[in-house]
Order: sequence, then structure tokens, then C-alpha cells
Amino acid sequence: MSQTAIIVPCRLESTRFPRKLLHQIKGRPLLLWVAERIAREAPEFPLWFAVDHELLRTCVTDAGFRAIMTSGTHQSGTDRLAEANRTVRADHLINVQADEPLVTGAQIRALTSLLAGGAPMATLATPFRRAEDFANPNQVKVVLAQAARRALFFSRSPIPFARDRGGVVDDAWVAANPCYKHLGLYGYRADLLAKFAQLPLGRLEQIEKLEQLRVLENGYEIACDLTEDLTIGVDTPEDAKKFEAWLE
Repeated sequence: MSQTAIIVPCRLESTRFPRKLLHQIKGRPLLLWVAERIAREAPEFPLWFAVDHELLRTCVTDAGFRAIMTSGTHQSGTDRLAEANRTVRADHLINVQADEPLVTGAQIRALTSLLAGGAPMATLATPFRRAEDFANPNQVKVVLAQAARRALFFSRSPIPFARDRGGVVDDAWVAANPCYKHLGLYGYRADLLAKFAQLPLGRLEQIEKLEQLRVLENGYEIACDLTEDLTIGVDTPEDAKKFEAWLE
């Protein structure tokens, strides 16, 4: 049994960006940019791809990476991760999103440190810089406890809400206040991961469409550390163009 492994859950279809993991960027699919980045940034960890389609399996295995075929009916990446770990059998799991081509080794090691400290689940956040991003419901917000690296809540709404300003904020206000963007990177202890699919769906989870709220609503803590490392999550064709521009 390996102590810590990275598993990347991969789903072929995407509502906002159909088959985005196979989208070609400079002649290579997005998924391979992510795979090669992880292998370069965190070579000390075993790396697996939990896929739901033969096209994705072939994409990574032809490039020398390991893949596990998983069910096409999973409702979340966490459920896919849990199925894959029945094969990998790691004690601690790092979930890197398949559409995060700028993940860093420092971010991955920060998650492993939080898990080593006893957290059942861990994630990362980064400060918002622009009011436009803070208002965007596709950029998830997280509020943190002051005395500990712990997430209090996640939301698509701008939190904290600037009551004295009627919610109207500018870039300066966002930069000066604890406004944090949640990054789609997670760490799990294997025991919590195995329980995840059996946990009751949360009411807030269903409203916000944020699966991490299921963990909080069922009484588990989520440790959260901060990172300043640049990220570009590829959720839309426009995001893919941003990543291509970064490469240039």
C-alpha cells in the first residue's frame, strides 16, 4: 500500500466545454498538459488517472501514464476517486483536477502536509485580486476560520458580503479583505473518501452544486491552506485560450 498517491478523475463529457480534456492546445490534448505537469512538479508521488471512457484511457496510457477505468455514472469526481482507490489502495489521496494545467508541486505538498497533520480532508485557496472574479459564480469562494487553517463555508456567492457598501466592491476592497477563491485541489484520508458516497447529500450542496459542502454538512472538517501560485482552471473555450496565451 502506498502512503500517498495522486489520482486525477477524468470525465469525457463536460456541459460548458464538450470533451474539453481532449481539446487540442498546441497539438496536444489538455489532459496531457495536465499529466506532464503533475509528473514534472511532483515526481515523488504515484500518479493515476481515473477515467470514464476509452478515449481518455488511450490518451494517457499511450503517453506512458497509468489509467483505471471507472463507472460512467458517478455524480462527482470524488465518487470516481473513491472507486479508483479500491485499486490503488493509498492511505492518503491527492485529487488534482484534470483541467488544472498549472498545478504546482508546492500545492500538492501543501495538501499532503495538511493530511499528515490529521485533517480528514484538505484543500487550497488563493486571494482574489479582482472584483469581477469575486462576483463570478463560476469562481467558488471560501471563508476561513481565523485561528486555524479550516474552511467554514464554500459558496458561489460573493462572501464575505460587504454590507456597508451594499455589496458593491472594487478591486481595492477585494484585495484588502479576506476574499478567497477556492481551488479545485483536494486531499483525502482514505477512510473519509470511502465514506463519501454513503454520506447523505447536503441541502446546501444541492443548492450550490458544490460537493465539498456534503463533507461540512455531515460534520467533518476541511483543512485549507493558502497559495499564491498562479492557476488557470480550464472550464470554457475562453479559458483554454488563456492557457495557450500563457504558454506563449
